[in-house]
Amino acid sequence: MAITIKSAAEQDGMRAACQAAASVLQYLEPHVVAGITTGELDDLAREYVQGPLGCTSATIGYTAGSSRPPFPGAICTSVNHVVCHGIPGPKKLKRGDIMNIDVTVIKDGWHGDTSKMYYIGEPSVMARRLCETAHQAMVAGIEVVRPGATLGDIGHAVQQVAESAGFSVVREYCGHGIGRGFHEDPQVLHYGKPGTGQALKAGMTFTIEPMVNAGAPGTRELPDGWTVVTRDHKLSAQWEHTILVTESGYEVLTLRDGAV
Repeated sequence: MAITIKSAAEQDGMRAACQAAASVLQYLEPHVVAGITTGELDDLAREYVQGPLGCTSATIGYTAGSSRPPFPGAICTSVNHVVCHGIPGPKKLKRGDIMNIDVTVIKDGWHGDTSKMYYIGEPSVMARRLCETAHQAMVAGIEVVRPGATLGDIGHAVQQVAESAGFSVVREYCGHGIGRGFHEDPQVLHYGKPGTGQALKAGMTFTIEPMVNAGAPGTRELPDGWTVVTRDHKLSAQWEHTILVTESGYEVLTLRDGAV
């Protein structure tokens, strides 16, 4: 699949889809409390996406090119040592948990994709530091985006922040191009060498979504075909934004309340 360069009108379509996705995370925020189940959060997200937003969930029934069973949720709910793709269900959240909620919606044919970490009550000092570092790593990757920079520049910036804090970056999963397709080229690795890889061009849209582990970077996939956990069962954290490369730098399309 070739990298797609979005026209001004197509960029507007992406902005609308991405703001819709961002609003789902804001809508769910007050509901992420001890005692609620991840399935109940999924029900809330599904009703909001299909109702007030007037959008379609990109994840319900998604099979990743028929390589996996259909994903059942409107959101991914990845709690504690779950790295990504956690399936919503009967699990009750408890005080001290950390959780990533990842949402992708389709609006007028365009995909908006974003995720953030939530604290359920007060997390441990380690959990908070991990989540904050993962966010800082994502921001570092975003801040190098501009025409002429490379994908390796992004990966290097993310990796430096995570590893300098004593954490590790997951290798098996990465960011991706996005537009009319859920997953387009290029792949956006969260590790790498400066000056290597695809050069960025204005009009490209892609996600930056580092998964940062408290322990080793290794992961394994559970038998459900989706849920990915850390091999050592230590905590993992992830943040994600969809980014547009502009003529002079970047635009974060999935901003929530103006904050990266």
